[in-house]
Amino acid sequence: MVGRSRDVDAKLTDGLDTACEVLRAGEPLLLYDAPGREGETDIIFAAQHATPDSVRLLRQHGGGLVFIAVAHSAAQRLGLPFMDAVLNSAAVDYPALVGLEAHDLPYDGRSSFSLWLNARDTYTGITDRDRARTIIAFSELVAAELEPDAAQLLLGERFRSPGHVPICVTHPDGLAERQGHTELMIALVAMAGLLPVALGCEMLADDGGRLPPEAAAAWAESRGYPFLEGNEIVAVWNESA
Repeated sequence: MVGRSRDVDAKLTDGLDTACEVLRAGEPLLLYDAPGREGETDIIFAAQHATPDSVRLLRQHGGGLVFIAVAHSAAQRLGLPFMDAVLNSAAVDYPALVGLEAHDLPYDGRSSFSLWLNARDTYTGITDRDRARTIIAFSELVAAELEPDAAQLLLGERFRSPGHVPICVTHPDGLAERQGHTELMIALVAMAGLLPVALGCEMLADDGGRLPPEAAAAWAESRGYPFLEGNEIVAVWNESA
């Protein structure tokens, strides 16, 4: 288990303390980023506790993209690039890729997406069981904290790409530079003393748009799940800097 990267114990609010307990227990919570950003609520789990049931819950009650968030330091050990870097590199042979860079996002200055993976011992990779297997295998590789050469060798041995589980990587400076769900999720699992890997999915509404935060909060209350806003996490994280 990876411990807290900062001394945040004394700074945790009651809501964040409960959220950390929930994550450690393998249960979900809801996380709303901010009204001036995506304005979306994600259901999240600690990735190390992923099961087919948790993937099914995300699929059925989230409805968006089921993804993994990982700390930049862990992604570096594994040699995982940002997708922008992949497109730039491949554009030498495929010039059309130059125009696909995500430099005009309406909610942020950069994308956190990296590769999409399947564990090699999955079949198609899309079933709840297959995706849970990929998520757990990825968490196990992060937990090993291997030297880069060994970690990258195992990445290729244990995973294939493209796959059905997208990886999102935090900004190198974390919440100090970007306050997206990727960074917020990794800050939360750090506060909980868990591996720097989280599992999430955006909540969508029946009208085809994003689920309003009020509706997400009401659903969370009906289920007994914590509902957090990004500014709560950022405030505690900054106080612990």
